Amino acid sequence: MTTPAPTLDIQAKDLAAEACYRLLTGLVVPRPIAWVTTVSATGTVNLAPFSHFTFVSPKPPMLAISVGQKAGVYKDTAKNIMASEEFVVHIADRPLIAQVHDSAVEHPPEVSEVEVLGLETRSGLNVRVPRLTIAPVAMECRLRHCIEFGETRSRLLVGEVLSFHLRDGLMADGKVDTRRLDPICRLAGPNYATLGDIVTMAAIHQTSKS
Repeated sequence: MTTPAPTLDIQAKDLAAEACYRLLTGLVVPRPIAWVTTVSATGTVNLAPFSHFTFVSPKPPMLAISVGQKAGVYKDTAKNIMASEEFVVHIADRPLIAQVHDSAVEHPPEVSEVEVLGLETRSGLNVRVPRLTIAPVAMECRLRHCIEFGETRSRLLVGEVLSFHLRDGLMADGKVDTRRLDPICRLAGPNYATLGDIVTMAAIHQTSKS
């Protein structure tokens, strides 16, 4: 009989918020990255990455990002989205790892990360927030829901995608070619990863039950 491997048992109630954050970001991996542009009330274009990110509905298409607080203050992205109800989510590829990482540096609200990094933008079709021309994917969103969670009051911001912008060559037979997209993901700390090996399994065919 095989002896079970020893385990480290941790009671969540004994952990401070920062300790829980470090634990979860090391366990829930890899995480896709939403590279988000917003516009402040004074017209400053803000850019920041968020790895607490997923889609929550296919029709209408909806994306969700979770934005936390620091010292009791929400990040510029959350403030801008709540004020304008508009934002653009980009998917970054491997060549953009450095820019994505550097866009996480905290600047005063009046400083544009887009300008600091020297990134070009293009006007949106459905929102006033511009999109990055260098990113292979951009999705223009309008805020639909805001839900606060936990003691830290992290905000889950859900936006409806109004338009998709994909680099030429990414679509084949109505599907995105993931290898060509070559997206990056977030691990714990300042660590990122790419797709690595892709394992293709046989398709599962659903049978109806009468």
